[in-house]
Amino acid sequence: MVSGNSAIRGSRVGAGPMGEQDRGFHADRVAVSYWDAQGNETVRYFAANLPDEEIPEVIDSPSTGLPAGRDKANPPSLSKAEPYKTHLAYVKERRTEEEAAALLEEALQQLRARRGTSAPE
Repeated sequence: MVSGNSAIRGSRVGAGPMGEQDRGFHADRVAVSYWDAQGNETVRYFAANLPDEEIPEVIDSPSTGLPAGRDKANPPSLSKAEPYKTHLAYVKERRTEEEAAALLEEALQQLRARRGTSAPE
């Protein structure tokens, strides 16, 4: 029976000692914490030389989907929960019943002309 305790499992051959620090230059960065309305904290890292106005004030929390802000005591609230609208609902917002009837009649006339049939009596 072979033991499952291989010393090199999970590492590449020739990778050097674990935790090697000579793998390139690490840029300075700052950690910015964001909190959502449920109290969940999300940390995002930004370049240390990035101006404050380029760091977002609000992000979407990856755990809840709620907006998350930098102020732990006053997290942003969901502005407005919009219900799902169907395509028909959006169309009805843009068209009156009369416009819809006229467009339907026009489409039916074009269809009948292509098929070579006349309007029903």
